[in-house]
Amino acid sequence: MTEKEIERDLLADCRSGRREAFARLYERHQRRVFSVALNFFGGNRTLAEDVSQLVFLKIFEKIGSFRAEAELTTWIYRMTINACIDEQRRHRRFFSLENFFGVIRTKTAADEKLERHALSGEVRKAIAALKPKFRLPILLKYSEGLSYEEIARVLDCSIGTVSSRLNRGHKMLAGKLKHLKKEIK
Repeated sequence: MTEKEIERDLLADCRSGRREAFARLYERHQRRVFSVALNFFGGNRTLAEDVSQLVFLKIFEKIGSFRAEAELTTWIYRMTINACIDEQRRHRRFFSLENFFGVIRTKTAADEKLERHALSGEVRKAIAALKPKFRLPILLKYSEGLSYEEIARVLDCSIGTVSSRLNRGHKMLAGKLKHLKKEIK
């Protein structure tokens, strides 16, 4: 039996409500879903586990509406990526690579999206490694979208201090992330 036939039979069994089919579906795709979520969230296992659970709940809920025009695996990847993005929006504390580096050409291939999320994870880790006095202005500006004036109010300092800390933070990040320069187009 080919992989496509196995997936087709598994899908049919899931649609007919067989519990063991759902267990097999979970076993076949659990590592893939978790891996995508883990990379998306920069190694945060707790968030990756939470999102993985949500993905499988959605898959089990919507398996009847899956139209098999695409591969089941492709559909599961899309569900995973959408769940990660939804979770990121809910928490808004995560840093967006696009916001930091400016406009990045939109890539449509799943592999390219995963690469971008992995790069974003490296950026988040580099930001997390900064001292709080440099990390907070960067997060408030790029993640929360606050103005210099608003950041100054939140941090109880002058606009000049905000500007200085952002400048120094950018320089520190540039040094920590210089190995990524050739990967970002």
